[in-house]
Amino acid sequence: MSLNTALTLSVVEHPYHHATDQGRDYYDDIVNFLDSKENHSMKLSGLERELEKRGRELMRILLQEHLNKLSPSRCEQTVCGSDEIDRPNVRPHDRKIETVFGTVSTSRAGYGNEGVASLHPLDAQLNLPSERYSLELRRRVAENAAKSSFDETLEAIEKTTGAHVPKRQVEELTQRAARDFDAFYETRQYTPTCETTTGPILVMTADGKGVVMHEQDLREQTRKAAQKRKPRMETRLSKGEKKNARRMATVAAVYTIDTFKRTPQDLLPGNNKTQKEKSPRPEQKRVWASLEKSAEQVIESAFSEASHRDPGQEKHWVALVDGENQQLRILGRMAKKQGVDITIIVDIIHVIEYLWKAGRAFYPKSGPELEKWVQHRLLKILEGKAGLMAGGMRRSATVKNLTDKQREPVDTCATYLKNKAPYLKYDRYLDLGFPIATGVIEGACRHLIKDRMDITGAKWRLTSAEAVLRLRALRSSNDFDEYWDFHEACEYQRNHQSLYQNGEVPPTKLPQSSSRRGRLRVIK
Repeated sequence: MSLNTALTLSVVEHPYHHATDQGRDYYDDIVNFLDSKENHSMKLSGLERELEKRGRELMRILLQEHLNKLSPSRCEQTVCGSDEIDRPNVRPHDRKIETVFGTVSTSRAGYGNEGVASLHPLDAQLNLPSERYSLELRRRVAENAAKSSFDETLEAIEKTTGAHVPKRQVEELTQRAARDFDAFYETRQYTPTCETTTGPILVMTADGKGVVMHEQDLREQTRKAAQKRKPRMETRLSKGEKKNARRMATVAAVYTIDTFKRTPQDLLPGNNKTQKEKSPRPEQKRVWASLEKSAEQVIESAFSEASHRDPGQEKHWVALVDGENQQLRILGRMAKKQGVDITIIVDIIHVIEYLWKAGRAFYPKSGPELEKWVQHRLLKILEGKAGLMAGGMRRSATVKNLTDKQREPVDTCATYLKNKAPYLKYDRYLDLGFPIATGVIEGACRHLIKDRMDITGAKWRLTSAEAVLRLRALRSSNDFDEYWDFHEACEYQRNHQSLYQNGEVPPTKLPQSSSRRGRLRVIK
């Protein structure tokens, strides 16, 4: 071709070359807005709010244009469902999706046949949920619902995203977000390495905390008691009267920790600060709670979690409890069933509370004498002499001629020490470096339940309360991100993979012409 040949260069454009024009135009509008003279005097906060709003709309437009590009995608192979029926008929089906940027729509190919539901392979490729709300939007709802009320979650979604989610859907999305909680922990495997070696003590601990429920969601025994209750007054409860409005949640925690040897004297006031600074921190702590499951089921889950962490039982297994008889029976039965050598320890804090109540029977007024009385007996109990202290208290009450009413807390404390004596061998526990206080589970009860579930005037439905507890547990255990990846994989299997023959979703491809980029063509 000679140099003087007249050449005309023409661009053969991508069929979807103009697909992003709206996004580019909107971006130019944002730039023009910033360049306009009337906005030069705007405060920074006003500019931030306006840019955030416009930026979110720009993201929505770009996402919509991307979905538009994918709309012509087709499957090159036969689409066959799990019912083994081929679906040769292809029709475009439209649907709307609520995303974090706002509402978008997609028109994708539906593959059907007479008498069977259509399948949409492009939905599988994008892992679209079965309902209107995207998985990323569901994630935002779940994270906010775990932290604050549903009303506050609704407000946060409206303020920080372009989505609109009614309150009822906020509750439903929260429930769906938590549905794979049990499966996540059942399938997760611990693979310790040299870098993640944990302490030699494996601790399980559990406690109970009540949540105010609607009457129909109370446990049967509590519901019957609530129905039988005849209030003596209309405006408040009388002394000793119960509402019977709470359903007990069982809270559990599992963690590992280093040994920390101490003497009984180290735990007395005056030495606390020094020892606390040296005390090891719990490692790989997992906390959770359940209103649906029984205490036995939750404790069984704790054993399962512990077994995953230490399948060869190479660590010292310790169970820290508050002395509740049902927990003690379940722990003993479970340990025997699974052949686990476990040391059950009753929390020292509960023992101290019993001591203070007993001491006030002898010294009703607060002062040095009461404090000395409690500290002396606490030291002896820490030295492994709980039974001796129980007998001494009773004798002292008899010598002082205390009435039955006055000596009631003394007898209660003595009975507690005597009955729990097998779990009060603190001298041995301290020498082995075991923990003897249930601070971890007390904190879990406060964080998981009281801080979120104990809102004044709130009554919970069981499904919503259980979902919120699961999501709060995931966040507290630093497992939320890993869980969400697992949850999205489960959603893919449920909503898409399970619908196709052999669980194989046929891939989609754009028509050949749409895959070519613009190129230069020489025209003579």
